[in-house]
Amino acid sequence: MTTLAAPLAVSIGDPAGIGPEIIAGAWERRHEACSPWGFPPFLAIGDARSIRAVWDGPIAVLSDPAEAAGAFDTALPLIQVDDPGEIVPGEPNLAGARCALDSLEFAVGLTRQGMASALVTGPVSKSQLFAIGFSYPGQTEFVAERCGVSASNAVMMLAGPTLRTVPLTVHVPLIDVPRLISVDLIVTRARIAAKALIRDFGIATPRLAIAGLNPHAGENGTLGREEVEIIRPALDILRADGFDIVGPMSADTMFHPAARARFDVALCLYHDQALIPLKALHFDDGVNVTLGLPIVRTSPDHGTAFDIAGKGQATPTAMMAAICMAGACAARRKAA
Repeated sequence: MTTLAAPLAVSIGDPAGIGPEIIAGAWERRHEACSPWGFPPFLAIGDARSIRAVWDGPIAVLSDPAEAAGAFDTALPLIQVDDPGEIVPGEPNLAGARCALDSLEFAVGLTRQGMASALVTGPVSKSQLFAIGFSYPGQTEFVAERCGVSASNAVMMLAGPTLRTVPLTVHVPLIDVPRLISVDLIVTRARIAAKALIRDFGIATPRLAIAGLNPHAGENGTLGREEVEIIRPALDILRADGFDIVGPMSADTMFHPAARARFDVALCLYHDQALIPLKALHFDDGVNVTLGLPIVRTSPDHGTAFDIAGKGQATPTAMMAAICMAGACAARRKAA
């Protein structure tokens, strides 16, 4: 058993979304089975009033993050950021966006300083953040910059109990994907993914697989040349360096149970190729993990769900999975 040096920091996300509900729900279910290290204590960063609007449980508003571990058993520990005023569930506004950004900034700072063992980020609305001048494509790029890491080296991995996927390109039009794929991109992302599987997931010899871009992985060039000219040369480099990697695999056959048993992570060429199988299998417990950072960062793999915020319909399952995974990864780093 490894005891974390400090609780996890959980940013509230947009307070008008389901972030307050799923954080509170995760605390309510803190006694459920989690990782081999148990459910890790965490500290919410955000707005107490927004949580009280959707939950009547105990909240311990703290001024010192070091008090969180002692308070966790009897109340949800929380650090209050600047009061955004009254937030109405399901009605996002600019004050809520500022609260989300303040919460994220504070939580990153705590984790970077070692006052939190890992960072878990609640779901945000990018459109609301952009409206207050947020200049990053998403939270991942913001966290990477605050950690002194190039955004290109902060790699998204989607993880569930039976599948992990890494999209090599993310929020870009599908028509742009072929020109963005390169040998260097594949090699770099594969190395980052393999290192993370060893360090954070305890997999001593990671097995990687990569999907083809074209139908049937290009049929040896008859349905596209990317597999022949880009993917296979990248695999040759990785294999020469000792990596266990198979592919390019036909994306329509690599995600059934027998195929998934052959690899620990699937490298996918574009967003939906990675997200569709992950969400089909693990819609309620999928976790977004950022690889390549000096800190552990996870997030539930869903959005703000403004349409159900405050209606008692949100489930904390994905937030619980994100907290559990962050705690387990942080424990492995501490034990190493």
